[in-house]
Formats: sequence, structure tokens, C-alpha cells
Amino acid sequence: MKKYIYLSGIILSLYSCESTTYESLEEPEVIVGKVTYTTNVKPIIDANCIACHASGSRLRPLETYAEVKDALLNSDLLERIQQQNGTPGQMPKAGRMPQDKINTILQWNTDGLLEN
Repeated sequence: MKKYIYLSGIILSLYSCESTTYESLEEPEVIVGKVTYTTNVKPIIDANCIACHASGSRLRPLETYAEVKDALLNSDLLERIQQQNGTPGQMPKAGRMPQDKINTILQWNTDGLLEN
């Protein structure tokens, strides 16, 4: 009898586990006005891309406004950041950015790729 109670407790505890990441707990950023590189996009790129896309790496650098703008206009940056985890070519490789960060980059493109 004790064995069944113990087993029931383990099963219930496993079903009650929740998979929540810190990113999913963050409040989405609300941007008023036009999205700009310096204010809105650079912090996203710095937090999610620079680890692999710094100067001197074998990958396209994404450290400056001109580099990020060029990557957006002349490569598949927008496609790759929108792919789901596990999809070949998905960026960043460590895992998909939260949708509000992706939306900010998409809105920056829509707003005309403003720098400041």
C-alpha cells in the first residue's frame, strides 16, 4: 500500500512540473513611435548575435548599424531569425529569440531601418 501511495506522489509531482524560461516571464517590450537601430535593435543584436557574429569570427559581423542593415537587406537574416528551433539555418543557434524581439527587428525594417 505504501508503495502505491509513494508511486502516486511521484507521478503527480512529475505531472505538475512546469517548463517556464526566464524569457517567457519577461514583459514584452512596448515601443512607442518608430523603431530605431540604436535604441531598439542594437540591444537585441548584442544580446543574441554578437557572441558568434563579432569582428574576427568566420561569420558575418553584426556589430555596427551598417553591418546589421546590410545583413538584413542582402542576406536571409529576417528568414533565419523567424525559423523555429531545430530548423536548419535557424538563428540564433542557441534558440529562437522571443517573438517580441523578432517583431522589433521586423518593425525596424518596416519603419525604414532608421539608425537613431
